[in-house]
Amino acid sequence: MRSVVLSDYQLLSHEAARIIVEAVRRKPSLTLALPTGSTPLEMYAELVRRYARGDVSFAGVRTFNLDEYIGLPADHPNSYRSYMNRHFYSHVDVS
Repeated sequence: MRSVVLSDYQLLSHEAARIIVEAVRRKPSLTLALPTGSTPLEMYAELVRRYARGDVSFAGVRTFNLDEYIGLPADHPNSYRSYMNRHFYSHVDVS
């Protein structure tokens, strides 16, 4: 495992997105375990920007969320599925 120390949140978010994009390019059928919360928001925004520029496709990628609330419907605005739809899934070609 390689650790990366960066000076601020923006740099960290962009580096995380870069690492994901490179991994997806190497293996388009990659499975990603994706976090939620406030920390990854800029990473998702950067992934969306890179997708919009045509730098990456998530069409073959499989994902699962690391978090979810038990008993909360998937379409509830506070569910992590709704979170992921708002910030990532609805903006890229992941199925």
